[in-house]
Amino acid sequence: MDQPAYVRIANDLRARIANGSLASGERLPARHEMAAEYQAAEGVVRQATMTLVQEGLLVSRPGAGVFVRQPPRRRRLVRSWFRERQGGSPFAAQMEEQGRRGAWEYASDTTQAPPEVRERLGLDAPDDDRHDVMRTVYAFTSADDEEPWMLSTSWEPLSLTKGTPIAFPEAGPHAGQGVTHRMAAIGVEVDAWDEEVGARTATAEEAKRLKIGQGSIVLTAARAYLAGERVVEVADIVVPADSTTLVYNGPVGDS
Repeated sequence: MDQPAYVRIANDLRARIANGSLASGERLPARHEMAAEYQAAEGVVRQATMTLVQEGLLVSRPGAGVFVRQPPRRRRLVRSWFRERQGGSPFAAQMEEQGRRGAWEYASDTTQAPPEVRERLGLDAPDDDRHDVMRTVYAFTSADDEEPWMLSTSWEPLSLTKGTPIAFPEAGPHAGQGVTHRMAAIGVEVDAWDEEVGARTATAEEAKRLKIGQGSIVLTAARAYLAGERVVEVADIVVPADSTTLVYNGPVGDS
């Protein structure tokens, strides 16, 4: 049985990437040029290239074209078992340890916690549409190369932080500090944390923000900080699986 035209084109492009005739970082010819080369419709060429985008072999950059994806540099994110109540950004400290400068963009707003977040924070079912959490969406990068490292969405209960100097994580006298340091500023001692690690396919929005191919695999970490029995913050962290290693370490206690 004859292969569909887009499969034939995708196979040829895949082979050319493997043998180096299409080099890492190289821009593919314009779609109409490839259509003429393969004697196929432009829509067929698009289907072929999008197949390889989903496989992570190509990267589509709106307004610039389609490029052979460059092999990502391996990066380390340390998730230490022992968390100091440090006065600076944990991400910035990790970047400094690796000779880099950490940077991040964020947006904070109040909202009503969705059901899954309510359960994790231990919030009661809402009686109305009142906002009850501060949500902060982050995109973390290395300022040296401006490449995205990870995404994070954090939720903190307003019943704990509203009206205090730490209500906005990135504003006020404790802006940009770690959760443990900020909570200590209002007399809440964080004494435990946990993370549940998983893997899945990136959403279209995550792929765009992380600058990875559609269909790429991401590692996820569902984090919670606790003060005694009370959960004071939860966050969902997303990192590209093919470029990032999550490293867990900590001290050994007495036997």
